[in-house]
Amino acid sequence: MENTEIVNKINSFSRWHYQFNLKGHLTPIFDKQLINRHQERKRYFFDPLVQFLGGSLSGKRILDLGCNAGFWALHAIDHGCDYVLGVDGRQMHIDQSNFVFEASNVEKKRYDFIQENIFDLDFTRYGTFDIIFCLGLMYHISKPMVLMEKISAVNSDILLIDTCLSMARGSFLQLVHEPVDDPRNAIDYELVFHPTRKAVLEIVRQFGYSTIILKPQFQNYLGAEVYQKGSRRAFICSKRGNLDNFPAEKEPVDLPTQKESGLLGVFRPLVHSLRKRFLH
Repeated sequence: MENTEIVNKINSFSRWHYQFNLKGHLTPIFDKQLINRHQERKRYFFDPLVQFLGGSLSGKRILDLGCNAGFWALHAIDHGCDYVLGVDGRQMHIDQSNFVFEASNVEKKRYDFIQENIFDLDFTRYGTFDIIFCLGLMYHISKPMVLMEKISAVNSDILLIDTCLSMARGSFLQLVHEPVDDPRNAIDYELVFHPTRKAVLEIVRQFGYSTIILKPQFQNYLGAEVYQKGSRRAFICSKRGNLDNFPAEKEPVDLPTQKESGLLGVFRPLVHSLRKRFLH
């Protein structure tokens, strides 16, 4: 694509959630703090995954759910994957993805982007996938078990989840309302579920995955405060691989919330003792 065509196409979109460098032309990301956030996320879960798989995604078929403008799909292509299928509910994101890949001179046989509600699309029509990206998606849906059933049916090994979390302890799904007119949110229901970290583990375990939770060690938390306070985490899930040697620091299943780590945590043993005395 010529420079003028690239610039005109970039400017034709009302909003960009990711910044791309398209032959020297930067897409105008709507919130500049997210530039740092996405760079840190790449170091947090994407780079260690590539390292775990031998330094390359060569030979891998990848499904990117909620692909937005193709940011993670393009990283997968840049790291050698054979093919990536991106799915998003909004046509603007599919148009952006196709444009980004065309401007980046990616061979057309290596990718497809489809506008569809993920719950209406038959994934099996497109074969199986070695790796599935579920990045920034799980907390925007109302049917997490249905999603996992669809994912598991076509995923031969690795599932990468990055999601906002409920800060409750234990295995719970917290109901949350979000506007569907925000392009970052769901396209069908305003009522969605935020899982606890333990709920994520139990849901994926139901479908045969072993899982680890990655501990964020960001150099800069600008635009990524949710990772700093513990309300967002990445999960590496595998059906076949041994995750013991995954090259990143891991977290335990259940951590105390901020309140529990403060005064509530100090008085919890006393409360437990009094409850035991008066109830038994």
